Parts: sequence; C-alpha cells; structure tokens
Amino acid sequence: MPKTRRRREEREQFWRDTIADWKTSGKSVRAFCAARGVSEATFFARRRELASREQPRRPEAPPRPPSFAPVHIIPEPVAEVVLPSGLVVRVPIGVDATAVARLVTALGASPC
Repeated sequence: MPKTRRRREEREQFWRDTIADWKTSGKSVRAFCAARGVSEATFFARRRELASREQPRRPEAPPRPPSFAPVHIIPEPVAEVVLPSGLVVRVPIGVDATAVARLVTALGASPC
C-alpha cells in the first residue's frame, strides 16, 4: 500500500476514534479539544467530513416533466337576439334589460 494512502487511512482512523471518544466523554467540544490539544475548527471540519462520507447518498431522481391541471372553460350563458336584418346580438345573461333594449332599438333602426 502506498505511503500516502496509509497515512490518510491512519489520519481518518485517528479522527474516527477522537470523535467517538468525544461522544462518550460528556464534555463540550471546546473542553474536549482543549484537553486533547486539538483545534476546534479542525475537529468540526473532520466530524463534518466523516459524517458526509457515512451518509448514504440517494441517487438523483430524474427530472419530472411539468404537470399541468386541465382547465375547462365554462362559457358564460348568453341570450341571443336575432334582428330582422339577420344581425345576431349575444349578451350575457344578467345584463341590464334596459341597456339591451336600447342596443336592439339602435341596431334595428339603422341598416348595418
């Protein structure tokens, strides 16, 4: 085994043991690191690094195509007025009857 690989494995084992000792010590990270002569920043970095290696990584899910909800447009009910000239006037139900009467009178009086 190459020397650098062996050193890396030894260093990793050192940090695994150190973190395990800290967990059972009951001390705060600060107190534990001070007693061991270890940098707190290094302790946190190694702990995070080892934790990320141990977590199984979920495979990325393939992107899903966008899903759309179907939209059904319900036409507004209309009243249809057919003038003698053949002109068709469609007005929504509920429109003021006086306004419709004026419109029909105006359209019926002049040829289009």
